[in-house]
Amino acid sequence: MQNKTGAVFAAAAVLLAGAAMYFYVAGNGAELPEGLVQGNGRIEAEQVEIAPARAGRVQQVMAAEGSLVAAGDVLVVMDTDELAAAHDRARAEAALARQTKAEAEALVVQRQSEHRRAEHELERATALLAGHNISETLFEERDTAHQVAEAVLGAARARVATAEAGIAAAEAEVRRIAAQIEDSTLVAPMPGRVLYRLAEPGEVVGAGGPILTLLSLENIYMEVFLPAREAGLLPIGAEARIVLDALPDYAIPATVTFVSPEAQFTPKQVETLSEREQLVFRVRVRIPQDLVAARIEHVKTGLRGVAVIRLDPDQPWPEALDRRIPPELFE
Repeated sequence: MQNKTGAVFAAAAVLLAGAAMYFYVAGNGAELPEGLVQGNGRIEAEQVEIAPARAGRVQQVMAAEGSLVAAGDVLVVMDTDELAAAHDRARAEAALARQTKAEAEALVVQRQSEHRRAEHELERATALLAGHNISETLFEERDTAHQVAEAVLGAARARVATAEAGIAAAEAEVRRIAAQIEDSTLVAPMPGRVLYRLAEPGEVVGAGGPILTLLSLENIYMEVFLPAREAGLLPIGAEARIVLDALPDYAIPATVTFVSPEAQFTPKQVETLSEREQLVFRVRVRIPQDLVAARIEHVKTGLRGVAVIRLDPDQPWPEALDRRIPPELFE
């Protein structure tokens, strides 16, 4: 009987210790040691819209709401029948442009031969005119024929340059359409979780119309709001600890990555009216990427808690805020 009573008291002591530690970081901050400040918030992640660059029909949606995706995973495939036809036409036009250039180059060779013949005839006519062996009229005819041959050769060379420009334009069109076809397969730009599925196969969406909303798991953070007297002392890179309502006995390490340069009224989601009436600065504390990656399956946004930030790097963390989440908790 005595052993059973002792066990009951031991269990009660553990519960009271946990409750005391949670109160330590969940109250108004008065109990915190000097050099530490805290604020209420919730776990958040950046939202990324997965959308096509051009209007089209959705062919496949590969991810369901709530599913976890890795960077590079195919999420959406758009219909490309029209683009494929346009690509074939562009390649045919590029081939035609190359054929046009070949014909223009052959014409240049012909015009060069005609120019050389006219040049030789003009040189011979010049010599004959010096010896008074031909008439002025015949010399002028040779001179005019030479000038015409030069002009025709110049035009032929211009046609080659025009053909080269046509080839460049046609090949650029081929690359443009190929890029559109490639862009019709939408992949995950980073690891994340699908929050919303906004379109289904067969639906037509406009350019930039979202098909999926992805929660980026590369940037998991909590935003808290601190008064000016605390935010003004807060350096970027300061260490922090996040204690969640769901895991009050453990502290998640984090780092301050942003402090707003402008004050604002505390948002409405903050619980107490007195806090909402204060002018505060928005502060973001980010959980390290390696810690998120190690527990990626268990990351949930929207979990509420508090963030405790250390203003003084020489101030040691209290034992209650230095208890890291053990890996076996998620096994």
